[in-house]
Amino acid sequence: MDQQLLAKTFVELADNLVADFDLIDFLRLLTDRCVSMLDASAAGVLLADRDGKLRVMAASDEQVRLLELFQLQNDEGPCLQCFHTGVPVIIHDLTREVERWPRFVTAAHRCGFGAVQALPMRLRDETVGALNLFRAAPGPFEPTATLIAQALADVATISLLQQRTAQRSTVLNEQLHTALNSRVLIEQAKGKLAERQGIDMEQAFSALRGYARAHNRRLADVARAFVDDSEPLAGLGA
Repeated sequence: MDQQLLAKTFVELADNLVADFDLIDFLRLLTDRCVSMLDASAAGVLLADRDGKLRVMAASDEQVRLLELFQLQNDEGPCLQCFHTGVPVIIHDLTREVERWPRFVTAAHRCGFGAVQALPMRLRDETVGALNLFRAAPGPFEPTATLIAQALADVATISLLQQRTAQRSTVLNEQLHTALNSRVLIEQAKGKLAERQGIDMEQAFSALRGYARAHNRRLADVARAFVDDSEPLAGLGA
């Protein structure tokens, strides 16, 4: 494991305690680092909206985003169980869970995943979502990697719940509502850019994200400008 990258990741996640941050980009950072540092082929994040309904807020690639959506649409899977119980759900071999989650297991195998662990994003008695790590091959997860993944999820949760007052839930709900609207814009921009450039959805997201970072802009603002054609975005997708 890259110890320097691990330390940098904790700093980047904790830095959002004091800085205004782009929630979508923040959560994508979390999933990307879990894949690059830990025993995971892919990662996703589900968060509850103001009505307590889970939403897919970040995924390390398009395939796992669709699998997370499949869980929500079919109301079954380890990530939902993790959120509702507030405890980790670790499945070393998905083939043994066919009776419990028949549709999810079939979809996961179709996506090339044989194992999954869902970790709660929880602070004390409040669970706001789940960090989900998928692996291609079945088998036990490395215990140290699981501990680190849970620590990353905990730090990310603290960042989301940074307003430790009676208004904390209101602040979080406003952030999530804004992020959900941003997610719609980003998906529209991904589709438009993918069609225009002849690239896939993941490449389109990387192009949008790279442009936003290179120009020190919020990802949602770049997506809105591209969807609306309200300003030239020279070099986007080049």
